[in-house]
Amino acid sequence: MMSLITSILPNVLILLTFINALISLIGEERVMNFSRRLTRFRLLRYTLLPVMALFFLTNPMCYTMGKFVEEDEKPAFVDACFSFAHPITGLFPHANSAELFVWTGIAAGITTLGKSTTPLAVRYLLVGIIVIFIRGNVTEFITKQLMKRSKNQNERS
Repeated sequence: MMSLITSILPNVLILLTFINALISLIGEERVMNFSRRLTRFRLLRYTLLPVMALFFLTNPMCYTMGKFVEEDEKPAFVDACFSFAHPITGLFPHANSAELFVWTGIAAGITTLGKSTTPLAVRYLLVGIIVIFIRGNVTEFITKQLMKRSKNQNERS
């Protein structure tokens, strides 16, 4: 527990401060306009944005990119990031070091057989992108249905 407080927590706080400072320097309106244009398309919202967030910001900072999606799309974006945190590890271990032990176990078995891990890592990444797209869309649909239901119940009350 103490190692979490002394190592991960300061890193997360520094990265949060850095991202907020960067957004302030660029201008929040510019960043929001860019992200609105990017996330207008479902394909980019649930594939490119989570992939970029995990690659550049790593886990757990990638979830801060949810700040730039609409309110009813945030649960789906976070679900896409959660779902992609493991598949990206095969090619880009820096993205989610907590999952690295799973990939190294798989890689050890494959290298014992005398095979390369790269084809599996590429397939794993591609399937991960397909899965996050599907999960993002399903979660967005469910979220919007629940928000409609909640709104209707509040109007009746």
